[in-house]
Amino acid sequence: MTALSKDFQAVAQLMHDETVTHSYVKDVALPSGKTMALLTLDNGLDHKKPTTLGPNGLLELRAALEVQAERAKNGEIHALAITGKPFFLIAGADLSAVTRLSEPSQATAMASLGHYTYELLADLGVPTFAFINGLALGGGLEIALACNYRTVSTTAGALGLPEGFLGLIPGWAGVYRLPRLVGPENALKVMIENPLNNNRTLSGPAAAKMGVADALFESADFIEHSIAFADGVISGTTEVKRPNAVDPSDPEVARRWLEAADAAEKFVDAKLSGAAPAPYKVLEVFRRGLAISQQESAALEVEALTGLMRTPQFQNTVYAFLDLVQKRGKRPAGAPDPKLARPVTKVGVVGAGLMASQLALLFVRRLNVPVVITDLDQSRVDKGLAYIHGEIDKLHAKGRMSQDAVNRTKALVTGSVTKEAFADADFVIEAVFEELSVKKQVFAEVEAVVSPECILATNTSSLSVAEMGRDLEHPERLVGFHFFNPVAVMPLLEIAATEWTSDSALSTAFVLGKKLKKTAVKTKDSAAFVVNRVLLRLMSEVQAAFDEGTDAKTADSALAPMGLPMTPLTLLAMVGLPVAQHVNESLNAAFGDRFTISENLQKLIDAKITTLWVKDEAGNQVLNPEAEKLMSFGDHPSTGEQILARVQDALAEEIGLLLDEGVVAEAADVDLCMITGAGWPMHLGGITPYLDQVGASERVNGKKFNG
Repeated sequence: MTALSKDFQAVAQLMHDETVTHSYVKDVALPSGKTMALLTLDNGLDHKKPTTLGPNGLLELRAALEVQAERAKNGEIHALAITGKPFFLIAGADLSAVTRLSEPSQATAMASLGHYTYELLADLGVPTFAFINGLALGGGLEIALACNYRTVSTTAGALGLPEGFLGLIPGWAGVYRLPRLVGPENALKVMIENPLNNNRTLSGPAAAKMGVADALFESADFIEHSIAFADGVISGTTEVKRPNAVDPSDPEVARRWLEAADAAEKFVDAKLSGAAPAPYKVLEVFRRGLAISQQESAALEVEALTGLMRTPQFQNTVYAFLDLVQKRGKRPAGAPDPKLARPVTKVGVVGAGLMASQLALLFVRRLNVPVVITDLDQSRVDKGLAYIHGEIDKLHAKGRMSQDAVNRTKALVTGSVTKEAFADADFVIEAVFEELSVKKQVFAEVEAVVSPECILATNTSSLSVAEMGRDLEHPERLVGFHFFNPVAVMPLLEIAATEWTSDSALSTAFVLGKKLKKTAVKTKDSAAFVVNRVLLRLMSEVQAAFDEGTDAKTADSALAPMGLPMTPLTLLAMVGLPVAQHVNESLNAAFGDRFTISENLQKLIDAKITTLWVKDEAGNQVLNPEAEKLMSFGDHPSTGEQILARVQDALAEEIGLLLDEGVVAEAADVDLCMITGAGWPMHLGGITPYLDQVGASERVNGKKFNG
């Protein structure tokens, strides 16, 4: 046994409790008379437990491939195909196993083991095929890339290389193989752009269009068609074309390669400001991979993975992703028994503006039930319906909806200028102007026409849910149901219960949230709930430092070490100055001067100025001259370091108070809300662990939030 093999066995023994993904092989007789070995990866559990690859599963796969390589050598098989259990090829490496690797040699062994296993797929002696029947992420997609040919199902819902998002690199040859297959620009979209944009993935049709797969087949008979495709390839009757594939030795390709890397690095800088190492390491290995062999790249990948597995950013990300998003996010604290939920067979949406239209689109796509929108006049209703239809058409154009699905979905959405249309609705949500009196009037009108069992919901971001329901005949049916913009992208759903909210109404809200594929968190009916309260405290401190005389660039860049998705003043412009000021006023009314109301901001709102930043003639970002003329400043400027510490302490104070008030059950719920509702960087491990790590929790509260 070689030294490396001993290391593999040692790591496998360390993971003795691994949920092993087994490799099951059976022979398939092809129409041409040839024989193909079909290897299925399956952990023996239902679809709620994705298949992942730990060291024991990888060693079993390697052993199975060695047997098939010998059979190929003896002429017993003419091809090998690899596929997965229903809904999954492989969900990637077992991250929980990776966090247990305490020694560098163990990390190196784990990183090397993927290459040791996958190399046989690339050179088995007969053609190899990946039948991508479902989710294929990270090491799962890299298995497919190691094969000589690939097919993908139309219903394969998530394909990608999210390692940069998770604190690693696609280190089992994905970083080397993918750009050669689909071109450098497409590869960096998969490895950099998508992961850092809320961890987006490719659908099966999108992956086929990009060139990740050679053929796309419907799910109903996917395996049968894939087998026929494989038979055609090995028999020479099926020609495989790869229009996006490139040869890096071509000077033009080399130019594109490096230009794509430079553009991706600018993208990463804008997203992270250098705060997390993994995406930069992806780009480093990508650049060096231009002119080296796959074996040489493998050595770089193993070295990179060994280093990254031991970084605090990776450990933080695993906590944020596994413990928070994957575990706590799927078991929301305080959610009543799902059996108490009422069936929802029709949804009403009050309003036809952008937010209301986004909500209607989400409900109809996820629930497949009739959805009716209402507004004050027909022109507004028509505009809302046009938006919804347009978004459905876009999904069709991207290959994410069939024409039949488009027709059915459009037919389910209707509009009306009267709330009588809600008479048979089971769930009605309002998304009208953020004014308490307006919302109270809406609910009074809705309650007059709906059944006694109908659940009422508000999408308010800052107002009191209890006050909205105070005059209702049945206030127990009202819940806060707060989405984040854009609705289709942001995962969080804050579900606010009042003192009257019934378990049945609350249960219905949580069951709906799950069906809508949102991360639902129960909150107390408190001003701005969690995310907006925390964000506005952050923005309020930066705005105050700016008003006190700190120059705009210093104030706006002070939080760069945190690697937030955008700077505070950019976020202010995106949210909208009037919206931010309105929420801040609500928070000031509820909690006092911790939330300062900026006179400068109000001057800009009154002048209808929407942003503090503009581009000068040279394309540089500068303070808006029109805004600067209107504002007045103090004479107490701060340094960037002072502002960073000030914001850290303010966040520790606000979250401490929020928890003392019982707005959510635990600090982990604040972390989950900020990650899924505000894009808080996972490499910081959640906002409360971050505040613990920088000492703010103890400075302000005298104790850490965690441990």
